[in-house]
Amino acid sequence: MARTDERFREAFNTLLDHCANLAIGDQLPAEHAIAAHLEVSRTIVRSVLERLQDEGIIRWESRAKTLLRAPRKSDRLAVQADPLSAEELERQFLDWVLRFDVPPETTLNVTELARKFGVPAYALQEFLASLSRFGLVRRRPKGGWELVGFTREFAVELSDFRTMLELNAVSHLVTLPAKHGIWHRLDELEKAHRKLAEEIDTRYHDFSLLDEQFHTAIGSVVKNRFVAEFQKVITLIFHYHYQWDKKDERDRNLAAIGEHLRIIGALKARNEAEAIEAARDHLKTSKQTLLSSMRNHALV
Repeated sequence: MARTDERFREAFNTLLDHCANLAIGDQLPAEHAIAAHLEVSRTIVRSVLERLQDEGIIRWESRAKTLLRAPRKSDRLAVQADPLSAEELERQFLDWVLRFDVPPETTLNVTELARKFGVPAYALQEFLASLSRFGLVRRRPKGGWELVGFTREFAVELSDFRTMLELNAVSHLVTLPAKHGIWHRLDELEKAHRKLAEEIDTRYHDFSLLDEQFHTAIGSVVKNRFVAEFQKVITLIFHYHYQWDKKDERDRNLAAIGEHLRIIGALKARNEAEAIEAARDHLKTSKQTLLSSMRNHALV
């Protein structure tokens, strides 16, 4: 939808609301007053008035704009919401896969998904193309897209690289001054982890997002453009792909919360050795979970 058309639709609906407060036979304000109120051009105002007249809502004769009938709900025009950002589209797509147990080799209907997420089909096509470089989706031979897995070697290399980067971040984090924002963030994350642990029976699906927030916070202390890009891969793989394995998901997530809290405790104590050990143990568990998920879905 072009921006001009969008402004016309918004202006039309706003003027409808104004008309709803008038009595039949009342006059609408002058064009310049309407333009100032709606914060649009006189050209858009005239287009709005023409539409109101075509719909039989007003009679427009020179400067007289007389209300003929009360607006109805059906008179309103659809207004496209602001398009999703790439980050929000990614989050909603992964959340959809996670919460609805979308299995590997599922065919992705671009038209239906574009409608579901409220984005143009071309935007969804571009998004799926961006996922394809991580091996999460692929083009089908006869057109379209499908969810796929990735190899064991890919998973092992990804896990090992993740460990290297995150242990480096842990060592860097414990040296940061008390005024650094990471310490407040760790306090927030600690509270969120404890709350989720208390509500794990009904909210265990929510761990995926908290896991992402935790690891992103750890990695954020290292200002490196390649690390930032790698966090995207973590989101796409560790916080989505291994979640295909639903077996013992509640217990696995509760255990991971405990591992996170152990890391947070060591970091807040400025105990680098304990933090490194706790992080290494947790990342080893994450790697095993990922590989287990792949075996369960015959991806290795």
